[in-house]
Amino acid sequence: MAAVLTRDIVKKFGEINAVNGISLRVPDGEFMVLLGPSGCGKTTFLRIICGLEQQTSGDLLIGGNVVNDIPPRARGIAMMFQSYGLYPHYTVRNNIAFPLRTQRMPSQDIQNKVEWASQLLGIGHLLDRRPRQLSGGERQRVALARALVREPTALLLDEPLSNLDAKLRTSARQEIKNFQQRVGLTTIYVTHDQIEAMGMGDRIAVIDHGRVRQVGTPTDIYEDPADLFVATFVGAPPMNIVTRNCGGYLGFRPENFLPRDMIEDGGATEFSFRVDRSEYLGSERIVYGVVDGFDSKQPITAKLPPAHVAEGSIRPGEWHPFAVKNSALRHFDANGNRRTRH
Repeated sequence: MAAVLTRDIVKKFGEINAVNGISLRVPDGEFMVLLGPSGCGKTTFLRIICGLEQQTSGDLLIGGNVVNDIPPRARGIAMMFQSYGLYPHYTVRNNIAFPLRTQRMPSQDIQNKVEWASQLLGIGHLLDRRPRQLSGGERQRVALARALVREPTALLLDEPLSNLDAKLRTSARQEIKNFQQRVGLTTIYVTHDQIEAMGMGDRIAVIDHGRVRQVGTPTDIYEDPADLFVATFVGAPPMNIVTRNCGGYLGFRPENFLPRDMIEDGGATEFSFRVDRSEYLGSERIVYGVVDGFDSKQPITAKLPPAHVAEGSIRPGEWHPFAVKNSALRHFDANGNRRTRH
């Protein structure tokens, strides 16, 4: 296992900075998630770490060694792609063995490693099948076994769950995380899906336009966003943002925006909230509207527990007293950066 360290990595494609000065440290054994919208540079950054792209400038260290000019095969890391890249005419056994054969490893060693990787992923019974005979989840485990068979010091995963349906994604998320915790392998995982990021990462690096906007635990990212981009990108629905009369912005999460009578007296900021529509989702009710006296680019949302809100008590078109505990308010300056004092 090995730590991964990048120092001011830049990647230019013509005049475009796809990666714009990323410095990131992933300690040995950590599960780091790179989270950001499509086209933000996260996959390009991952390909630089893997060696499939050459950075324009900056340094990359794996296990304390600078690997800027080391070819991909010699870096001791493995990458699993979104498409899995399984050869349809090969059996599972031969797909897993392929990277070892390219190294001209002795046949008995290849057999031993394939058996080890297949048992590790629980796919020993699939070794003689072909990819077309596998489910989406089984193909994913085969691709993961092929990545691990070389016993890499770090594992890179690029949107590995995007081709699975919602139900499979849930179980696959848990499988990958459980596996990573069991073996303690340094893992860097790229996704645009905040649920994957929040549920899997030890830490998350939020990336936008080739830059890291914030690095922290899922709790840090959600509860204390560094700026307006992080605040509105992470969370479903996103953080409510309103313009402050004194300049800057005020943010609060929908689950903290509640009818006034649901909040204990003292230490709360009150709003007059006009309800425009609501959605009943079983475990929660999402209410959309506007607040009086504040400007907002997006509808203000409240996430309410149905058990605490009587049916029909919050009707569209009506104004209602709502409030947020002051401890749940987040303050941002005019540039959108988090204020620690307000």
